[in-house]
Amino acid sequence: MNAFVDYVLQFGQLNQQQIDLVSRKAKDLELPKEAYFSEAGNVLKQVGFLTEGVVRVCYYNNKGQDITKIFIEENHLLLDARNLPSSEYIQAVTDCRFIVFSMRDWEEISNTIVGWEHIIQKVIAKALVQKLERVSPLVSQDATTRYLEFMEKYPNLANRIPLSYIASYLGITQSSLSRIRKNIR
Repeated sequence: MNAFVDYVLQFGQLNQQQIDLVSRKAKDLELPKEAYFSEAGNVLKQVGFLTEGVVRVCYYNNKGQDITKIFIEENHLLLDARNLPSSEYIQAVTDCRFIVFSMRDWEEISNTIVGWEHIIQKVIAKALVQKLERVSPLVSQDATTRYLEFMEKYPNLANRIPLSYIASYLGITQSSLSRIRKNIR
């Protein structure tokens, strides 16, 4: 819980009573590798703060291929402010731990803590900037350049996640990725 409170305090101030309210509403969630935090076609039922592990946002294209759009690491908030069914999946790439809030509890926090919405808007703005920086690279780049950019954007992920997910993110086959990695070494 401390990680979430520390994270929120980067974006605004909370007094001890407000921190206690947030703490009372929070629950721990463990998600095993490959399980889904959220599935396409569903409205996100909870707000999650990833404290340990890596998730990916992915979808299936019209050919049925699994496409990884973005990876999300520790200390990131997973929420959908639109409250609409998603076209994407959020899947655990590693075993994950979250601090989660039901949508009802999240709304209660928002209605009780003055300035909470402003804090969360700052969180969302930062996340959007990061998403734009990290979104899957343009296919116009060659595969080696895309891989090198991946390594620059996600320096700690290469040894934590399956190569198949990295290849999906880069838009190449796993064998092509293996060849690229071999040539770079």
